Amino acid sequence: MTFQRARTEEQREIRRRAILDTASAMLNEMPVAAVTLNELSRRVGLAKPNVLRYFESREAVLLELLDRFLQEWLTELAGELAAGVDEDLPMAGRATAVAGILSRSLSGRVVLCDLFGAQGSVLEHNVSVEVVTRYKRASLDRLTTMSGLIRKYLPELGEDAILFSLQTMVLAGALSAYSTPPPSLQAAYRAEPELARFHLQLEDALKLSLNATLLGVLPRG
Repeated sequence: MTFQRARTEEQREIRRRAILDTASAMLNEMPVAAVTLNELSRRVGLAKPNVLRYFESREAVLLELLDRFLQEWLTELAGELAAGVDEDLPMAGRATAVAGILSRSLSGRVVLCDLFGAQGSVLEHNVSVEVVTRYKRASLDRLTTMSGLIRKYLPELGEDAILFSLQTMVLAGALSAYSTPPPSLQAAYRAEPELARFHLQLEDALKLSLNATLLGVLPRG
């Protein structure tokens, strides 16, 4: 892919979308840690300084993608919850259904979970105050959307739905690192099967964690 110099706002927006789409395709091939600005520049057909005219860093690109993927997931999650939670069930039954849907939905979105895992330790570094502020403002909107979805089926959570929603994203990011071990660790697990205790299945681990979290915050009786 090659570009002529962008002279209009429309052309600049096309260039931005091309950078984001190329980075998205890379994430389908490799983990977040392997995505480099040099390789992104090569694939998109722009010199690295030209990419930096649109995004100030690799992390800025990935933060924008994280927000895109999060919006897409929340849109699908609304339908998944509507189809999978019987609002007439007792509280414990609804909580179990919500935890199961969240864990199943997130475990099918490996890239999103990988980005969640990198967010605090990597992606929110090497970005300007302006970029990270804009991202955090968008994140507040997504958090509000998610907590509203959760509260619809578990109104007993009240304001704790916000904390539960945030914890769900954090857990998905943390646990995903243990569900996709690198080749060397996979080889170690095959050589010594007892070590595979540390290899977690993301859906199962998430379901257990989310169930435990809900049981801890929902009111008794």
